[in-house]
Amino acid sequence: MVGALAILMIGYSAVEAGWLHNLLEQGGVSAEVDCAKTDGLSEVLQQQKWDLVLTDDRPDLCAAQVSGLLAGLGLSVPVIALVSQQDEQAAARLIAAGVQDVLLKSDPVRLMAAIRGCQRYIGHLRDLREAQLALERSEARFRAIASNLPGLVFQFVLESEGSVFFPYVSEGSRSLLGLSPDYLQEKPDSFARLIVAKDAASYDQSLLDSREHLSAWNWEGRIQAEGDVDVKWISLRATPRRTPRGAVLWDGIMLNITRNKQIELEIARSRAQLEELSAYSQKAKEQERTRIAREIHDDIGGTLTAIKCELVPCLDNSSRTSEFYRNKAEAVESLVDMVIDSTRRIALDLRPGVLDCGIVAAVQWQAREFNKRTGVSCTVMCDCEDISLDGDLAVAIFRIFQEALTNISKHANASEVRVKLAETGSQVYLEVADNGRGITHLDMAKVNSFGIRSMRERCQQLGGQFHIQGGPLVGTEVLIWIPVNGQSIIGGESRLN
Repeated sequence: MVGALAILMIGYSAVEAGWLHNLLEQGGVSAEVDCAKTDGLSEVLQQQKWDLVLTDDRPDLCAAQVSGLLAGLGLSVPVIALVSQQDEQAAARLIAAGVQDVLLKSDPVRLMAAIRGCQRYIGHLRDLREAQLALERSEARFRAIASNLPGLVFQFVLESEGSVFFPYVSEGSRSLLGLSPDYLQEKPDSFARLIVAKDAASYDQSLLDSREHLSAWNWEGRIQAEGDVDVKWISLRATPRRTPRGAVLWDGIMLNITRNKQIELEIARSRAQLEELSAYSQKAKEQERTRIAREIHDDIGGTLTAIKCELVPCLDNSSRTSEFYRNKAEAVESLVDMVIDSTRRIALDLRPGVLDCGIVAAVQWQAREFNKRTGVSCTVMCDCEDISLDGDLAVAIFRIFQEALTNISKHANASEVRVKLAETGSQVYLEVADNGRGITHLDMAKVNSFGIRSMRERCQQLGGQFHIQGGPLVGTEVLIWIPVNGQSIIGGESRLN
């Protein structure tokens, strides 16, 4: 509803302004009526927002001049000229000069009707102005949201003849594509040129499928901005609609999903490696079972068969000399010792009994065994005589140490190995360093590098961390941190002195 009209009467007295106010009040029109002289008229016109100007038309006060003054000030205010007598030519001249209407002073009925019409016109203007302001606010909110989204908001049009253009592109195109919105709108084909060649076919196909079926346009692929060494993964999601001209318009968003894609690829690689490790572990178990079965059959079984052969002659009723039985007893005793040695050796392979003496003693024993077997010097440093660990944890650390030594003997070509074992706070730290040829990234990336994977998996299962590093001049270092009570830890860094 329009409020009180602000009416300015130019060239009229306060009495005449009061008369107009009473006339409007009687007609049910709410208005504030002021009067002004011609002196300082510009200042008066700019003092407040006027809805209507009523002016006389006489030689010293021309209504056309008032209309021109308002236009010069950039004010869109309707002007009604009140004249003393009817003059068609004068009225036409005033209308042509921008005056809204020309009325006789003596005709209050037409004046009242004109002011009512002006009131309706002002109401429409105010409604339009409010709608424009609401639209501007809405556009401002949309642009603010679009510019702060972690991606690119766009409108994309594909014409029936195949041409494309972007009606709207948000500022996110600068960071995502390395192109300004104006450049992308001016050269819409520049986006397609950013797509990596291997992904271009899937992009074109997804676009055509969405146009044909008016279905959601979903595409993921790689782009490389000009001058950018990194390749980005982007996710494009858009909804199509057909325009009256037969083109298809998509409203959509593009997001940078490089980090998520890298995580997905890393998970896929980890799963593949885990499957390979599981298969390798299963194969190793079967080989170990076969070896143990062979040793039991060949060593223990063969020796027991020999014992039986020695005992059989002693079971008949033939008379034997004491020397015969003494020789048999000595042979059986020797064979029993062989069975005991074989049993101890097999048991030692399955679980070294030295672990019962603690992890420190077990690591020192394994280092001595490694030195005897390979001739490589292996020095163990530990700040304490023993580290109290859960049995399973001690076995896991011991197996990791064994695997590290196995890798050194197979690949390092080292002459010296240094081992550090320590308990720091709530974690156990093991460092195995050699002075060999040094492991490289290519070595660690090999498909059959199961030893490294096995060590890493053991650490992760125990909530610990595993790190391996090396180079041609520095040898190789294997570092592990494992929590004593199963809590997650942040691995520090230690070096051998």
